[in-house]
Amino acid sequence: MGRLNGKVAVITGATSGIGLRTAEIFVQEGAKIVIAGRRAPEGEALASKLGAHCSFRQTDVTDEAQMRALIDHAVEKFGGIDCLFNNAGGPAQTGGIEGLEVGRFDAAMATLVRSVMLGMKHAAPHMKRQGSGSIINNGSIAGRVAGYSSSVVYGAAKAAVIHLTKCVAMELGESGVRVNSISPGAIATGIFGKALGMSVEAAEQTPAAMREIFKTAQPIPRAGLPDDIAYAAVFLASDESSFVNGNDLVVDGGVTGGRNWSQQQQGYAALRQGFEARNG
Repeated sequence: MGRLNGKVAVITGATSGIGLRTAEIFVQEGAKIVIAGRRAPEGEALASKLGAHCSFRQTDVTDEAQMRALIDHAVEKFGGIDCLFNNAGGPAQTGGIEGLEVGRFDAAMATLVRSVMLGMKHAAPHMKRQGSGSIINNGSIAGRVAGYSSSVVYGAAKAAVIHLTKCVAMELGESGVRVNSISPGAIATGIFGKALGMSVEAAEQTPAAMREIFKTAQPIPRAGLPDDIAYAAVFLASDESSFVNGNDLVVDGGVTGGRNWSQQQQGYAALRQGFEARNG
C-alpha cells in the first residue's frame, strides 16, 4: 500500500473491467483519481464507493472538448495530473477484409486510437510544466501478433496505439514525462462477450466463464484477471518505473512467448508415433 501516495491519476473506461479494478487499486495505493466513462450510473456508483479521493466525469473519449474537460477537471479538483491511463476501448467489427464497413472502421479507430491521442495531447502540457508524469496506454497482444483478436480492425488499432506510444515517449521523455503501454493477453472481462454481439449487461456476466475457457491458453495455468493489468499500471504510474519509457509491457501469461511446452511435447510424441508406424 502507498505506492501512489500523492499521485493524481485519470483513468478512462473505468466503469467496468480493467478500468474499474484499476480505479479501486489506485485508490488503495494512495492515489486521488478522476474516472471517466460513458455510463453515468455505474461511474457515479463507483465514485461514491471509493469516496473523497475519487471523482467521476461522464466522457466520450472520442470527443476532443470532452477529453480536454476531463483532464482540466483533474487539475482543478486535485491540483494536477501525475498519471493518465488511456484504458477506454471496446470491440470492433469482426470478419474478413472484404466485409468491413467504413463507418464502423472509423468508429473503432476513434474509440481505440483517437481517444489515446486526445488524452496524451491534453495531459502533456500539464505534465511538461511540472517536469514529470506517466502516461499509460492500453494496448493488446493483438496489436503485436496477428490472429489474437476476432477483429482485424481491433488488431490494427492496437498496433497503432503501441507505436504511437513509442513515438510520443521519444518526445515527452525529454521533458521528464514517461509514456508506456500495457498489452494484455486473455483477460477475463466482458469485452469478449461484447465482441460476439452480446448486450453490455449480458457481456458483463461472462468473466467467470472466461476464466475456465482461458485457463489453458498460456503457460501460466489460469486466465488473466483485471488485477494483473491494474498492478502493471500501478508499477508504471509509480516512481518505481522512473527509468521506464517507450516500453510495451506484455501481461499475457506467456501466450505470445511461443508454443506451450506440453503442446510441443505432445507434438513430438505424435511425430515419433507416426515414424514408428511408418517404419513398423
